[in-house]
This record gives sequence, structure tokens and C-alpha cells, in this order.
Amino acid sequence: MPFAIGGNTRIRTNIPAENAYNALDVSNRDISLRQLRLSTGLRINNAADDVAGYITARALLARNGSLQSAINAVGDAKNVTSIAMDALDNINSLITKIKDATAQAASGALGTDEKVALAKASYRMAQQIQTIVDSTVFAGAQLIDGTFSTSFIIGFNAQNSLLTISVDLRTNNSDFNIESNNFNVNSLNTNIFAGVSGLDLRQLDAVSSTDLGIYSASNIGTTLTSLAIALNNANKVASYLGGIHNRLESQEELLKTQITNYKAAISRIEDADVAKEQLSLIKSQFLQQASLTSLAQANQNPSAFLQLIRG
Repeated sequence: MPFAIGGNTRIRTNIPAENAYNALDVSNRDISLRQLRLSTGLRINNAADDVAGYITARALLARNGSLQSAINAVGDAKNVTSIAMDALDNINSLITKIKDATAQAASGALGTDEKVALAKASYRMAQQIQTIVDSTVFAGAQLIDGTFSTSFIIGFNAQNSLLTISVDLRTNNSDFNIESNNFNVNSLNTNIFAGVSGLDLRQLDAVSSTDLGIYSASNIGTTLTSLAIALNNANKVASYLGGIHNRLESQEELLKTQITNYKAAISRIEDADVAKEQLSLIKSQFLQQASLTSLAQANQNPSAFLQLIRG
């Protein structure tokens, strides 16, 4: 803090001028600081501006970047569940059509040729189910062939440990709540279709006028029951995916809100208050002008005392 010093009749050391110069230097540095903050919009432009605030703002910025990565991963997970649910909806529709055709074939009013025709049409639907299974792919991975399982990063805790959510579409996932614990919709590759042991949709193609097979009077009741269970199992798997999808929707909303809140916190710590900086700039500019005037006056004081030593 400067002090007003008397003894101004001494001219070897011009203390008033020194004080005015120091005040001018302070004003100039403050003007430079305010102009920097106004031009960048930042209160903290380097660590020296606010040591603690710099650390906090950078930590929040780093976490915000991690949350942005998490929200991208949540988006990928939603894509997986959406694609898989849509595929299962299509399979559900096809199983329903196969079941309806089988129920129609159970009618005693239909002849053998009609039953064979219904069986062949149902087999075409079974082929389409296999096509859906084979073509349901995301990022090079088969989703509903009974082998897909992965985890997605959906956030981070305070220790930066990963928080994940799993999407498990393997055949033995107990969360499906399938009695046989073996859900498989590969309709042309197995004799256990949609978790129903002994339900082999390939046998639809074997139905003929000489051997009705699974459409025979003795077997068609079992076939209908098996198809009904298969339809229910497919619905259970779709419900499993629906539950995960709902959780992902919630997590996405949470991450969006957290990202916004972190940005607000960073702004509060790091951003410049334009109105406050402008007021401080005007104040420093006024002090600069006053210091210049004072310096000019102080530099004139010694010349007045030179009159005393003139010969």
C-alpha cells in the first residue's frame, strides 16, 4: 500500500513521481487483465488467475468429457435393444401366423391337401424367421442368434470406476424367465425353437399327403401348445429388452442433465462476469488517467525548487 510522503523539497529522489508511476503500473496491469477476460470470456485464463478454481474447473471439464463418452455408449446400447426388439416383434408376428395356420389345419373340415399347403406356407414363415435372425446385426455382431452378450459403459463413480449395463441375449440367460432356459430362434438349425424342446419348425416342410407329421391328428394338439409357449417365450425376451431399453432412456436423460449441470458449474467458476469486468475496466481506466496526471505534476515539482539555486 503506498503512503503519501512529505519532504517534497528534496529533488534527488522524486518520491511523489515514484508513487504515481507505481499506481499507473497497477492500473495498466488491471486494464490488461480486464481486457483479456472480456476478450476471452474467461475469468481463469491460466492457473495463476485462481489456483483452486483452475483445478476444480479442469476436473469438472474432464468428468464432463467422460460423461459425453458415456452418453454415446448409452446411445449405442439403445440402438442394440431397439434393433433386437424390432426383430423379435417380426418373429412374434411370424410365430403367430404359424400358430394360426396350425389351428386352421386342426379343423376337421380341411382335407389333406389343404393341411399340406398350410404346412408349406408355415415353413416359408419359418425360413423368414431364420432370415431375420441372420440379418439382425449391429457393429458386425449377430444380436439374436443366441450368442450376443456385451456390456456398455453408462457412467463413472467418484473413483472413476466404470458403471456398466449388460445386454445378454445368450440362449441360457435366466433373466428371460424361460422354463427350459434355452431360448433359441434359429428356426432352421435346431429342434429347440424359442425355448420349447422338441419344437422343430423344419418338420413343417416334411408334412406330406402320405405323412402329415406334426399336423397329424395325434400331433397337432402338441404342435399348437408348443407354438403357444414359443410365442409367450419370445414375448418374455422382448420384455427383457424393453426393461433394459427403459433403463437406458432414464440413464440418457440423467447424463444429459448432469452434463448441463457440470457445464453450469464450470461456467460459474471459470467464465468472466462481463458486466463486473466492464465496471472494473472503467474504474482502472479512470485511475490510469488520474495516475498519468499525477505523474506529470510530480515530475514538475523539482523544477520549481531549481529557482532557489539559480545564480
